[in-house]
Amino acid sequence: MTNHNMRLAVLHEARKKLERGNLLSAEREKLLNLIGILTQALEKFVPPDTLLVEAHSLAQEIISSQALLALLEQQAAELNALKELSLNLTTSLDLPTVLDAVVHEAKRLITDTRTVHIFLYVNGQLQFGASLASEGLQNRVFSEPRPHGLTYTVARQGKTILVENMQQHPLYRDAPPEWSGSIVGMPLKIGNEVLGVMNLSRSKAGPFSPSEMRLLNLLAGQAAIAISNANLHQSVSQKAYTDIVTGLPNRRALDENLEAEVKKARHTDSRFAVIMMDLDGFKYVNDTYGHDFGDQVLRAAFNAISVSVRATDFLARYGGDELTLILSQSDQSAAKLVTDKIIESLHKFKMATPDGRPLQLGISGGIAVYPIHGHTASELLRAADAALYDAKKHHRGAFVFARQPTGPLESIHMHTHK
Repeated sequence: MTNHNMRLAVLHEARKKLERGNLLSAEREKLLNLIGILTQALEKFVPPDTLLVEAHSLAQEIISSQALLALLEQQAAELNALKELSLNLTTSLDLPTVLDAVVHEAKRLITDTRTVHIFLYVNGQLQFGASLASEGLQNRVFSEPRPHGLTYTVARQGKTILVENMQQHPLYRDAPPEWSGSIVGMPLKIGNEVLGVMNLSRSKAGPFSPSEMRLLNLLAGQAAIAISNANLHQSVSQKAYTDIVTGLPNRRALDENLEAEVKKARHTDSRFAVIMMDLDGFKYVNDTYGHDFGDQVLRAAFNAISVSVRATDFLARYGGDELTLILSQSDQSAAKLVTDKIIESLHKFKMATPDGRPLQLGISGGIAVYPIHGHTASELLRAADAALYDAKKHHRGAFVFARQPTGPLESIHMHTHK
């Protein structure tokens, strides 16, 4: 073998080894050029019978050293990426904000990304969470998960699935024919619990590199922790604003919503109503049948009342058997229509007592309207509470309007339930 052919053989073997690594093509060519120069230099100092062995050994050492350096650089980059992920995904406990951060991080980490989707997995069903497309289009549902498609399969199996070519993969047999390229679906898991699925697609078919898969696994792990923390925060916050007996918003939630309603009404120069009400005859129920049955009555009666209010209104438990209702964008006539419906709903309400007797309840209430009866949340609550007291004392089974600060009490007698 001539020296020239020997160098070609060494370079050919070196190229094959380098192509199995994760080096960029420019870096590969630099190493091959270096190996060629050093191999040519060996010809002057190494006997011909050992030249081939020495040349291969030299090339192997250079490749090994460069591979180690490349591996260290790659691991350092991945650790830095993990640090960035931790910072970016733990700055918020708001779930939509967390999901948006995850899809942006995925697009930042993986080159040539076409779309990133996150679907949350709740009670065996997938719910859209967030998305980001290469052109910047955000939070659009580009396609609903198919019952036997990639996303549901990843969610049910709890395992990553890499599809190198959508048009040739069994999971895409029933997909639209224009779907093409590659995609990876990754479960977002805490332990064995799948919280969601992240899909990342590319326009071109082909594999994802080991480095890309490691980065995606790092992201999926951090994303699952961030989603779990956001869910926990949401649950705790919800409990802090929810009455544990009835499931309605509690006094704390009422105070915050009423303050917000006052600010909105001031800004828009509009009116709204505050209605305080309590059940007639509930004390007898508690005294006769106990608080456990009393709680059952409250849940059932308050549920019957809640179906009488609009979706834009806010109904909360004030305490005991008292409810407070905020009617957004409402005046006296609108308040009367709603309270008529509430009286009617309690008139239809039926429930048996533990001893088999039919239970019927009435309701009385007081109404205050912003800004007629008050300009602040506390003024409106006091006015509605005073009207409720008047209703209980003089007009049981009816709703009456609060007394205006400078005028006589305006009382509207409504359908009385006896």
